[in-house]
Amino acid sequence: MGISTIGQWNHTCQLDSSAKPRRNIGWISSNWSGYAITGKKGAFKRVSAKWNVPFVRPSRGASYSSAWIGIDGFSNSHLIQTGTGHDWIDGKAYYYAWWEILPASVTIIPLPIQPGDRMHASIIKCSGSNWLICLRNVSRNWTFRTLQRYGGPQTSAEWIVEAPQINGALATMARLSPVVFSCCRVNGKRPKLTVDDGGIMLQNSTVTSIPSNPNRAGDGFVVKGVHQ
Repeated sequence: MGISTIGQWNHTCQLDSSAKPRRNIGWISSNWSGYAITGKKGAFKRVSAKWNVPFVRPSRGASYSSAWIGIDGFSNSHLIQTGTGHDWIDGKAYYYAWWEILPASVTIIPLPIQPGDRMHASIIKCSGSNWLICLRNVSRNWTFRTLQRYGGPQTSAEWIVEAPQINGALATMARLSPVVFSCCRVNGKRPKLTVDDGGIMLQNSTVTSIPSNPNRAGDGFVVKGVHQ
């Protein structure tokens, strides 16, 4: 399936304060959908989750998407994250793994990814400004780890499906099969997600991606695209 040419990404949440959230939805963004929780400075030291790599459906033009976990990026310009990418470019689907710490550009993880693969990701503060980023492909039996320095405020944690901004422009959201997030954890515990923590993606006044209500345990949900 290969790796697409993605250029310079910008993954911070672009909240749309002018749009009125739907009932049972906490926030609206032009590039994020999923769940985000917020807290005081230093509140979040660990985040993790499992998800399935979605299938990319054909689109008329180029379209992009990513599924990831992260700390920060919600109402601030800092972010540490890791996830999978799923794009449609020049009539082909591309799937790949990556990690990123803003403001540096994304780093591709050169290991195989296919739709349907089961991923398990974690980001852990070790000591001082040292953080461990870990991404495991359970289906293909590989694990990637990297120790990096990060000094963000640690005021939010996220589980997100996104249409990234590429080279300063908001990308068209790829047409995806549902992305199932499970075993979401923050600081080693269930985040007890509520509907108020959820957000939908709104592009050109059209809802393009929306999360389900959280499961009963408050640690899982499904993100579905709304295809026109």
